[in-house]
Amino acid sequence: MADQLIRSVSEFNNDLKLKGFNVFEIECDSSATRIYSRKDFYKICLTTGQSIIHYADRSFEHNDTVLFFGNPHVPYSWETISTTYVGYTCLFSEDFLKLSDRSESLQNSPLFKLSGTPIFIISPQQREFLNTIFQKMIEEQQTNYSYKDDLMRNYIHLIIHEALKLEPSQHFDQHKNAGSRLAAVFLELLERQFPIETIARPLQLTTAQDYARSLNVHVNYLNRAVNEVTGKSTTAHIAERVLSEAKALLQHTDWNISDIAYALGFDYPSYFNNFFKKFTGTNPRNFRLVMV
Repeated sequence: MADQLIRSVSEFNNDLKLKGFNVFEIECDSSATRIYSRKDFYKICLTTGQSIIHYADRSFEHNDTVLFFGNPHVPYSWETISTTYVGYTCLFSEDFLKLSDRSESLQNSPLFKLSGTPIFIISPQQREFLNTIFQKMIEEQQTNYSYKDDLMRNYIHLIIHEALKLEPSQHFDQHKNAGSRLAAVFLELLERQFPIETIARPLQLTTAQDYARSLNVHVNYLNRAVNEVTGKSTTAHIAERVLSEAKALLQHTDWNISDIAYALGFDYPSYFNNFFKKFTGTNPRNFRLVMV
């Protein structure tokens, strides 16, 4: 049974990577906390049941039907409280939805950006309409229709436009300790950048400014919150995690030093050499020779 489950999860992930899209019905009969860890897929979720959504530095509790828009660059968790929980989930990559390089990034959308409100209270009538859209997507996903991808994009855009017409929920509760919550969000976002699995997808967030921009806060505010909570600077956390990943790549891959430097966000191998030697006292090449 375990092997079958592992194969199913693997096949599901491969299907996502292949098509950039997946939609399915969700049903839960027990409480759980879900942490969405896919860092390359956006999420639209229509759910009915009691739960608490922790999104960035805010929390939202509901006991009815909500429409939720998840950004893979914004860490969140979903705590289910009720024993019966039903709805639909749609996952898609930005590349799947964007047909032109000139299209606006989803991260700038009011539904997906950190400063926006990604949760909407849905009336019974709206729920019935949105249920129909999700059901049509599930049905169409199984067909061999030549323009299926275009049709799925249209359905996604229809859901997005329906949400844009709604008044967003104002029941977000600010975390009692905003600094603590922001620090936790930063650390989770930092961890999500790893592991580096391919040279073709190098590290995107490499500086404190990058993380502050992604979290839509001023870098000084981020630095202050992280330092107060952890006793270390944002830059120190980033450097430690990059160093840990560098050691792993040197020890467990056959990538050359230049490729590792590029994958970790360094413009030149010499910058990577200097960084590595500063923290370890040796250069990457010697470290690799000793570890082999």
